[in-house]
Amino acid sequence: MLKGEPLWVFLGGVVVAVRYVIIGIVVVVAVVATALVLLPPTHRASMQYVGSPNGFEAFVPSSQTINYNGHTDPVGDLILPNGTTLKHAIWNGRYAGTIIQNHNQIVQLNSQFVGQTDPVNGQPYVPLQDFYVIKGQVPVQQVTINGQTYYVIEASSINPGNIAGFYTYDKWVPNFVVAMNTPGAIPERLPGNSPVYNWTNTTGTLVYETHLYQHYGPDFTGGYVLVPPNNPIIPYGTIYIYPGGASFTNFIVPQQIYNPSG
Repeated sequence: MLKGEPLWVFLGGVVVAVRYVIIGIVVVVAVVATALVLLPPTHRASMQYVGSPNGFEAFVPSSQTINYNGHTDPVGDLILPNGTTLKHAIWNGRYAGTIIQNHNQIVQLNSQFVGQTDPVNGQPYVPLQDFYVIKGQVPVQQVTINGQTYYVIEASSINPGNIAGFYTYDKWVPNFVVAMNTPGAIPERLPGNSPVYNWTNTTGTLVYETHLYQHYGPDFTGGYVLVPPNNPIIPYGTIYIYPGGASFTNFIVPQQIYNPSG
């Protein structure tokens, strides 16, 4: 027994030591886990809202896309109600793929028709631009990717009814957004015999061109004008995106007919 006791004591000491090592590991893991819970997540900016609660903002896609959180998203500009433009915006979430597809179609049609002549007024076609309007404030996060700061529009946090697609002359998109936010601006439609089609300026060309593009884009509908109270009319077309647009009925299906002498 005396010869066995030192061995028993030695083994007992090992058992006790191992026991305390295990307890120490559990305590360390618990402390680290608690610390991770308490620390704020890294590389994630807090959500902020830009624009007006009752106004309209617009995302204007470029031909660039970016891989964001494992998804391919369109990159462009975000135009605020007063016409201020936030560069390097990303549309993330709902409709991202649809926007890329629609924009590619507009780019293709521009390549096909810009430079040709409007058969009605004899003027050259102009490049058109698609854009996606949001009613109410826009939820965005500022993130930095490869040293560049982006405004990420979290589209899945927006009511689909508050999103609608449009297209017009690329240089008039900011004017269109400002006009949408102008009290008294009225969306109207043009009859097929409207004299506006014969105007020998960009307006006359644009009303015909929005109709032309609708024959190639199944979700495009042209022949509308936005009529601000004290500014020139802006011809435009709509882009159908399901199930969006419930807040834009007057713009998507204008009830009034435009009378240039009225």
